[in-house]
Amino acid sequence: MIILHGYLLEGSGSNLWTRAIIKAMCKSGKDVHLMCQENHPEIYDFISTVYKYHPNGEIEEALDRETPYEGRCIMHKPVLGDTLPVYVWDSYEEFSNVIPMVDLSDEEVEHYISYNANVLKQVVEKYAIESILANHAVLMSVVAQRVYQETDIDFAIMPHGSALEYAVKRQKRFYDYAQSAFSDAKKIFVIGKEMTHRLNETFGDDIENLNDKLSTLRLGVDISLFDLVDDRRESIALLKNQIEIDHKGKSLEITEAFQSTLHEDLTKEELISLIKEYNRYTPKAIDRDIIEKLEGINWEKDKVLLFVGRFIANKGLHALVTSLPFVLEKEPNTKLIVVGHGPIREVKEVFLWAIKHNKRKLVENIIEWGATLELIGDEEYIEIKDYFQQLKEQNRLDEYFEKANRYLKPENIIFTGYLTHNELQYLFPCCDVAIFPSLIKEAGPLVFLEAMASGSFPMGTYFGGMEVMIDDASQVMSKEEAEYMKLSSDKRYLIDSLEKNLPHAIAISQKYKNELNKIVKDNYDWTIIAKKLLEELG
Repeated sequence: MIILHGYLLEGSGSNLWTRAIIKAMCKSGKDVHLMCQENHPEIYDFISTVYKYHPNGEIEEALDRETPYEGRCIMHKPVLGDTLPVYVWDSYEEFSNVIPMVDLSDEEVEHYISYNANVLKQVVEKYAIESILANHAVLMSVVAQRVYQETDIDFAIMPHGSALEYAVKRQKRFYDYAQSAFSDAKKIFVIGKEMTHRLNETFGDDIENLNDKLSTLRLGVDISLFDLVDDRRESIALLKNQIEIDHKGKSLEITEAFQSTLHEDLTKEELISLIKEYNRYTPKAIDRDIIEKLEGINWEKDKVLLFVGRFIANKGLHALVTSLPFVLEKEPNTKLIVVGHGPIREVKEVFLWAIKHNKRKLVENIIEWGATLELIGDEEYIEIKDYFQQLKEQNRLDEYFEKANRYLKPENIIFTGYLTHNELQYLFPCCDVAIFPSLIKEAGPLVFLEAMASGSFPMGTYFGGMEVMIDDASQVMSKEEAEYMKLSSDKRYLIDSLEKNLPHAIAISQKYKNELNKIVKDNYDWTIIAKKLLEELG
C-alpha cells in the first residue's frame, strides 16, 4: 500500500498522524510506501529508502539503509521546485514560494495534481501497489483519483480539518475537486463524530451514500515516547541534553528590542510593521535562551501549565493568556510554558505588555484588530471583548489590570519556540496541567492525548474530538472534578471558564496521573489504530 501526504512528517496534526501511523505499521512488520515532501527523512528510523522524482524524469536514490523494525517505509518524493501549495501559510525550509492554494491559478493547481499523479502512477506500476490512502480532502485525494481512473486501483481518503476549512469551503473549484474524489473513493476514514458531522455539513447530498463509505478511526499516541516520569528534574536534564541550539530562533535581545518600541498609541499599520521588522528569526526553531528559561523554573515546587499548538487565533492562546491575572493571583507559583510557532507570537507579546502596563487603548485596539494582525482574516477577538465586558459589568476591570501589573512577569510566561516530539516527550510529564482552548472543533488534537499519557491534567474546549477525549478521561474522576477539564464551547464564556477552572485543575493535577496514562495505553496506542486501518484497507 501507499500513503499520499503532500507535506512533511513534523509540525501539523496531519504530519504527525502520517508519521505515527507509518511507524506503527513498520513496527508490526508491514512494508509501506509513502509519497510526501519530507526533507529530512534520515531522522526517521522507519524510513529505509528514499527516491526523488525530478521533473526531467530522473529518479534519484537519496537514502538506502536498514531499519530497526520488521517492516520498512519506502519514501517517494516528487521534486516540486520552489512552489508548495498549502492551506495556511507557513515557512518551509525547502520552498521559497509557499502559497495558500486558494491563491493559485487553475493552471498551477492542475500542474501540481498532474505532476504528483505521474509520480504516483510510476510507483504503483513498479511496486504492484494494491491500495492507496490519500491524506486531506484536497489535493492528494485528486491525485489518487486520477491514478484510480487509469489503473482501477481502489483508494481511500483520510480527511483532516485544514483542507476543509481553508480550501474546500472557500472556493468552489476545491469543493468540486473534493466532491468528485470523495464520490470515487472506496472508503473514507474519519476521526470520530466531529469529522463525520463536518463532511455531512460540507457535502450534504452531493456525495451519494457518503455515510456508507465512512469508517471511524481513533487518534493515537506513541506510548514508547509519552509516559509518566518519577523525577521531573531528571526529565528536564534529558530535555536540555536533547535541545540543539542553532542560533536561528528568537532571542531575549530580539524580544527586549521589540518591546522597547511599544507605546499605547500604536496604529495597526505601525504594529504590523514592527512585527515584521523584529521577526528576525526562524519561526520553526527553538528559542536561543530556552535553557536559561527552563532553569528559571523550580520543577519541584512550581505549578507548571503547558500550551502546545500553532500560534493562530483559532487555537485560543489569546484566551488563555487573558485569563492569567486572576489565575496567578490564586496560584502565584504558577508558570505557563507556551510551545509552538506562528503569526501571532508577537501579537500575544504586545497584548501581554499592554495589559501588564495598563495600556487600555492599545488593549482595546488589539481586540478590535483581531485576526487582521495575522493577515488572514478580519474577525475581532470577540472572546476577550466579551470577557472584559463581563468584568466591567461586575466592577472588576480595574482589579484585573491591577492583578496583571502585579503577576504578569516575564518569568511566569515562558515562550520556548518550536519543539518536536524529541523534546516534548521530556517536557509533557513535567507539567501539571495542559490546556487546549481551541475556538474551532477539531478531530484531535494529538497533544491532548499526549498530555494524558504523560500524566498532565488535560483541559480543552468541550466540543469536537476533545469532547470524546474528555469523556473518556471523565470515567476515572468524580463528576465535579471532571468538569474542571471542560472549557466552554461558547466563545463568550471561554475565558471565564479558564479563570474559574484552572485553579481547581492545578489543585488536583497529580491525583489522576496513573489513571489517565492507563486510559491512553488501553485505547489510544498507535499500534491498535494501525492494525484496524490495515484490516480495512485489505
